[in-house]
Amino acid sequence: MANHKSAIKRIRANERKRLRNRFQLKTTRTFIKKLRHTKEKAAASELLKKVSAMLDRLARKNIIHKNNCANKKSKLARYINHLA
Repeated sequence: MANHKSAIKRIRANERKRLRNRFQLKTTRTFIKKLRHTKEKAAASELLKKVSAMLDRLARKNIIHKNNCANKKSKLARYINHLA
């Protein structure tokens, strides 16, 4: 257990940040699944804009790696391009 006042505060802050990061990651993952199950190209392209912004935000905040973000966006764009 932490002995210093600042260490105790840091533990509390880290827990809040961990929960916030986890929420954002889970929400993004849910939207990616929703996008993958979409069969209409117009609806999927609208959803892609939202998902891309979410992924960029995660990469900017170092929740996921920037290359991971780029790979996910690339695969989703490829999926949408192959929709009829």
